[in-house]
Amino acid sequence: MGDLSDRPAMKKLGRWSRRQLLQLGIAGAGVGGSAIALQNLTQKRSAVARVPPMSADAVTVSNINPMQIARDFDYGTVTRENGRTVREFRMEANTSIVQLNSAVTFNTWNVNNRVPGPTLRATEGDRIRVLFSNKAGHSHSLHFHGVHPTEMDGVKPIRNGAAFIYEFDAVPYGVHLYHCHVAPVTRHIGKGLYGMFIIDPPKPRPPADEIMLIMGGYDVNDDEKNELYAFNGLPNYYMNNPIPIYRNQLIRLYVLNMIEYEAAVTFHLHGNFFDVYRTGMTLTPTEKADVITMGVAERHILEFTYGYGGKYMFHPHQDAIAEAGCMGLFEVIA
Repeated sequence: MGDLSDRPAMKKLGRWSRRQLLQLGIAGAGVGGSAIALQNLTQKRSAVARVPPMSADAVTVSNINPMQIARDFDYGTVTRENGRTVREFRMEANTSIVQLNSAVTFNTWNVNNRVPGPTLRATEGDRIRVLFSNKAGHSHSLHFHGVHPTEMDGVKPIRNGAAFIYEFDAVPYGVHLYHCHVAPVTRHIGKGLYGMFIIDPPKPRPPADEIMLIMGGYDVNDDEKNELYAFNGLPNYYMNNPIPIYRNQLIRLYVLNMIEYEAAVTFHLHGNFFDVYRTGMTLTPTEKADVITMGVAERHILEFTYGYGGKYMFHPHQDAIAEAGCMGLFEVIA
């Protein structure tokens, strides 16, 4: 994209060392503005939900730990510029091998060496600044769903070894996503270049144990059909490592369908019903169900509470997809 130093955002970037910028792949640029150290401040909610501790034996495979991913929200590096909150995220396109099961490995294209990429989070009205560098060997981009100027739409390929800054306002509130938009888009998404982007409403939602689940598929033999499926990157992970939740605790589930090559899938919760907040763009539920249909890139907030202990399945109600890896368990504990 050429010299970034003439971009308005780049003229403010004076406080990073050259070494940091070279590591990011943006030589001669910086990030800064009036640096009030606010990082992690907004992670502290006004009220606290009870969240079970992550199991010490939670398994990491090929740099992917779905147990950690489920509750890992990236609020970025927070500063104040001209009286408003700016959230800055470093995102790097990579290529890495993932062990999907005992017999199958898969060469992913991904963000920050994980599938799915980091779950970005902001509050409506914040300024978002994404420093994107491409080190994946192919041209890639980041297309964010939401409202932004055309030059920030992420359809322009960023070549390998180059970098770009996406900057826009966080509007509107809701559950959104990002993904590579380089053709063929289906292949780039299917290889793992996607993630969730949550914009919270100005007035926070009620306290809850918040969990993120992204459904994805893997075409392991390049026949444009998925052979394996997964929640948060690894097939069957949550069947072997159930997600612990507390009984009588409100659960807020952010669910996104990123399964390419399938027209639509469903999400089903056992032993319960959930309130549906479609696309997360409402503060009141639109319906109650135990199965919801989702097209590719469709996403919702689902809220529920379990009054009984034990293990409860969640999965698409297309049984072939569930049995090929897209199945998990909640373990309700006292």
